[in-house]
Amino acid sequence: MDSRSPGDGIDQLNADVAWDTFDPAAYIDHNYRHLLAEDQEIVSVVRRHFSDHFRRNPGRRITGIDVGAGANLYPALSMLPWCEEIMLLDRSAANVGYLKSQVEGYDANWDQFWDVLCEDASYTALGEDPRVRFRQVVRVEQGDLFDLAGRRGSWSMGTMFFVAESLSTSRAEFQGAVDNFMRALVPGAPFAAAFMEHSLGYSVGDNHFPACDISESDVRESFGRYAGKLDTCPIGEPNVVREGYSGMIVAWGLRDPDASAEDPAG
Repeated sequence: MDSRSPGDGIDQLNADVAWDTFDPAAYIDHNYRHLLAEDQEIVSVVRRHFSDHFRRNPGRRITGIDVGAGANLYPALSMLPWCEEIMLLDRSAANVGYLKSQVEGYDANWDQFWDVLCEDASYTALGEDPRVRFRQVVRVEQGDLFDLAGRRGSWSMGTMFFVAESLSTSRAEFQGAVDNFMRALVPGAPFAAAFMEHSLGYSVGDNHFPACDISESDVRESFGRYAGKLDTCPIGEPNVVREGYSGMIVAWGLRDPDASAEDPAG
């Protein structure tokens, strides 16, 4: 792994990072083995957003994408009632292997996240075991979110959780990740995203990974050029999940329904 740090004045870029060393088992044990209050709040926000949107806009089943899915299934679960296909995209071979292992029948720790989603009838309507629906609609693809530039307008809803700020120290790459995520959505698509605020980087198992120091205002600015509707809110307190961040940020809204083929950013 590249040994440069932000203190060197040189960004550690996404391409510098040995993502295949990411340990999904260690990540889950630390973050998702038990439902944290912060995740419960995030899941509740996303549940309300998606459920309210589709109650106002019922129709055919659509396609969804979770960008940088990693070892986290609750974003995909949040899209499950409305999608005929959900693509889980991740660069790390280790994460891709974990995700593929979950498609036929995901682990029991994810049931507690599903229980939070089931506070809305849109989710309970799928029946007692959402694993049936999950295996029918979810597919996993190994790929770099920066390659989504060639797949504009391909998905009708999307999620991106703890990705854009957690792939490098570069502000330009943070914005590029948001750009590619939002451009991959059709006009009017509902989306949700989450971020670690003022993160100094993070360790998974024995490996350290970079992060970009961003604030809620940075999130609002980065999404504002694409969102016809946008809300954000802070979640949690500093250093609860780990050391070296000031809180979490969740953002949700709709892709600009009047978006043209070319966005303001490019």
